[in-house]
Amino acid sequence: MSAVRASTTRGAAPVERWNPPDCGEIDIAIDGEGRWSYRSSPIERVGLVKLFASVLRKDGERYVLVTPVEKLGIRVEDVPFLAVDMASETTGQGEQLVFRTSLDDLVRCDGEHPLRFAVDAGNGGLKPYIRVRGELWARLSRSVTLELVEHAEERIVDGVARIGVASAGSFFPIDPAA
Repeated sequence: MSAVRASTTRGAAPVERWNPPDCGEIDIAIDGEGRWSYRSSPIERVGLVKLFASVLRKDGERYVLVTPVEKLGIRVEDVPFLAVDMASETTGQGEQLVFRTSLDDLVRCDGEHPLRFAVDAGNGGLKPYIRVRGELWARLSRSVTLELVEHAEERIVDGVARIGVASAGSFFPIDPAA
């Protein structure tokens, strides 16, 4: 995590301010594990994947790569990113969880970058996600999910005992405690 913090990589482009013409679809896909491919061949160059990710946004239900002059749709199996590491920091608001994606984005869990939880239809297990930016989310890897559950606590939310995770003064309910 400290190596990622110290790096001089540029962040995402200001894609939310760009409104270029839609140029259709391109045969780029992101699978459920956050792996990118072009025409069913893996994109092995991490720098190229990071470049594409920096111009990615979600328009409604459609994921698009956006430049100032064109917009191209891509396929995303679940969400575009995978959170592969987690750390906690002490801040003025108490403990804050920080996640690192497989593309080395650091995301501090707070009200702007909330956690959400879904049930895996295949096995009924927990599928946690964190908002990276805009409407782009990262699914937490299995190891990070297990680490996250260690931070779970019980609180009363709207009169109901809930199990959840606190970070940066916010509480993110997972499930009723019962």
